[in-house]
Amino acid sequence: MEIYKNLTSQASKEFEKLLNSQLSKTKIEEGKIIEGKINKITEKFVFLFIEGLKSEPVLDINELKSMGWVDKIKLGEKIPVLLERIEDKNGEVLVSASKAQKIRGWDKLVEAYEKNEPIMGKITSKCKGGCIVEHIDTGSLMFLPGSQISDKPLKDISHLMNEPQKFALIKLDKVRGNACVSRKEIISSFKKEDKAKIIDKYKVGDIIKNAEVKGYSSFGCFFNVNNELDVLVHLQEISYSRVNHPDEVFNIGEKHDLKVISVDKEKLQVGCSVKQLSPDPFEHIENYELKKVYKVKVMKLMDFGAFCELEPGLTTLLHSSELSWTKKNLSPKKILKVGDEINCIITEIDKEKRRVAISYKLAQENPFELFEKKYPVGTIVEGEIVNKNEYSLFVKIKDLDVDAFLHCNDLTYLNNGEEELNKYKKGEKIEVKVLEVKVSEQKIRVGLRQTKPDPLDFFKEKKINQTITVKVISTDNKGLTVRPEGCEMDFLIKKSQIAINASDARPNRWTGGEKLDCAIAEINLDKRKVNLSIKLLEEIEKKEALEKYGSEGSGKNLPFSSLSDELKKKDKVKK
Repeated sequence: MEIYKNLTSQASKEFEKLLNSQLSKTKIEEGKIIEGKINKITEKFVFLFIEGLKSEPVLDINELKSMGWVDKIKLGEKIPVLLERIEDKNGEVLVSASKAQKIRGWDKLVEAYEKNEPIMGKITSKCKGGCIVEHIDTGSLMFLPGSQISDKPLKDISHLMNEPQKFALIKLDKVRGNACVSRKEIISSFKKEDKAKIIDKYKVGDIIKNAEVKGYSSFGCFFNVNNELDVLVHLQEISYSRVNHPDEVFNIGEKHDLKVISVDKEKLQVGCSVKQLSPDPFEHIENYELKKVYKVKVMKLMDFGAFCELEPGLTTLLHSSELSWTKKNLSPKKILKVGDEINCIITEIDKEKRRVAISYKLAQENPFELFEKKYPVGTIVEGEIVNKNEYSLFVKIKDLDVDAFLHCNDLTYLNNGEEELNKYKKGEKIEVKVLEVKVSEQKIRVGLRQTKPDPLDFFKEKKINQTITVKVISTDNKGLTVRPEGCEMDFLIKKSQIAINASDARPNRWTGGEKLDCAIAEINLDKRKVNLSIKLLEEIEKKEALEKYGSEGSGKNLPFSSLSDELKKKDKVKK
């Protein structure tokens, strides 16, 4: 073992050189593609013999099957593999057949790209934004963008799937190993000569009849002319009115006449115009007046409104907010259809911005003004409950398409408004009283309780300090709930207002059903506030008794325990 003591010695180097020359004539190097010979096949693996390696590399048989190399799985067959590791952590040789195929395939793609040659491939599947194309020669996968599938939009590409065809390599990313191809470029190259002959037919000023809308872009609309040529109408050439996007004016499949405004024989392009077929309407826009009714034609329906035509070339937007007085965010598709002729009022004319705004609802009678004339404040009308929330009802009034607001506090005089609200359901008919109409705000407020006698009318002729008789309804720690005779409303006499002496101010002295007298402590009918008090009545009677006292005995019949003592004090003062 002397030779291994110093590996840098001349003897060691000569031995290494001799060893390498004897074991292999092929240079073994990681990262290189080398050929291996199949010398053993099992159920799951294929064993290769590669001259110069100390052990046999192993390939998963499924890897070869996925590559379509089933017919190559036989003894003696040579397979190219990528030598990834001469020796991994387990001491085994690591190789890959699929990676070798990709590298060789990439080299062929690079060569075709540099020579600007087409390649043969087939579309194997769809993906986001396009399709996946497999290179037939090498099996390499490439990306085909949706815009590069054909020279015209295709709704269905099933007839192109798995069919061998030519593709042009338009982009290669050598760092990431990505390839991008185009079928459109191959098709267009065949049509280029024919297209030049077609374009020679057109001159500036020509009128093209019945061109079909083919597609949109942010800058214009594409038309198909006689199935032989696609032309562009730029956004600015669509209409004399302002257009944000072609879909505001055109629908796919529609046919329109076009005027040729440019012919570019180098780029093989023809530019057309729709608006130049008619004179500029903004040159005589002064003929139109604000707040005047005009008949317009519905040209296109959108979610946010309808595009209408005042005259050929003069398109205006009828916004959804101007469709109805009563319905918010109404979809135009529910009340209009393309081709309808409707009356509208012009609300704005801006010649500089080339914009005209119209309103459909202003041409109709305002239902809130009609309601105010027909049902003034104080009128009792019949309505139907059409909606409900946690604190109010919405009532549709008879023959008018307006909803009135009914707050829960205006449902009843007697009970809690929110509890009363639970008794009512959609579709129920009720009679209500008109309380308020605000035409400018498009608001109507109605009340239900106002259609019935107000229990507080009982106190209209009453005064503060007046004595009334009440019936005890119930008692609790807060006081007595009582109802005056001749009144349907209940009131609370607070515990502090039951008696002068705190010891007598006990609600449990009553069980319910008893009648007693009390005084009116406060009346405010505007604020619907009435306070009753037994204590106040005692104070009033006590004062009267002291003023009218004639003898000590007369105080014994009064309901005051301390009156006799106070009368004695008054006697002493007189003497």
